[in-house]
Amino acid sequence: MTIPTKVTVLRIVLAVVIMGLVTVPGLVAKIVCLVLFTLASLTDWLDGYLARRLKQTSPLGILLDPIADKVLVLGVLVSFVQLHVVPAWMVMVILARELLITGVRLYAASRHFVLAAAKEGKHKTTSQMITVILILVSFVVEEAFAGHPPQPLDHLMAQGIAWALWITVVLTVISGASFFWRHREILLDAMARP
Repeated sequence: MTIPTKVTVLRIVLAVVIMGLVTVPGLVAKIVCLVLFTLASLTDWLDGYLARRLKQTSPLGILLDPIADKVLVLGVLVSFVQLHVVPAWMVMVILARELLITGVRLYAASRHFVLAAAKEGKHKTTSQMITVILILVSFVVEEAFAGHPPQPLDHLMAQGIAWALWITVVLTVISGASFFWRHREILLDAMARP
């Protein structure tokens, strides 16, 4: 396993730790979640940088990278739904897009094609990660003020999170449509097979 692929696997491990910690009450747990998620998000850039720098691009790494992103972001977003912080329908839109695209990627891999992440997908992932970071920051603020942050700060955080969620959902839909259009030949091939 190459170094960049190990970094990608580390992102998946961090995702599991964060999902376990996000429901734990207390300021320390929320700060640790925020720090770990930020580090995990940075590994998304780091594995690509190392793959190019060390010339260690591999089919496994290309396949695992977007899967690690999905595990990290979706795992935490589902935890937010459980905590009643994010509307379930928004997470369902994101989840549906990710599952459909993962299915197409796996089908393409079975036909010996590797579909690398495109620019739109990277923008979508970045927006999702920023949204999660904003929500985790709001958790830290809530804990720091014992559940009663000043009204202007509370309002500002709520508005920022709402905007970030809508931007994320829109980018998710746009990037999904772009992916399916770009790879329509593979989809047509899949539908033509018995």
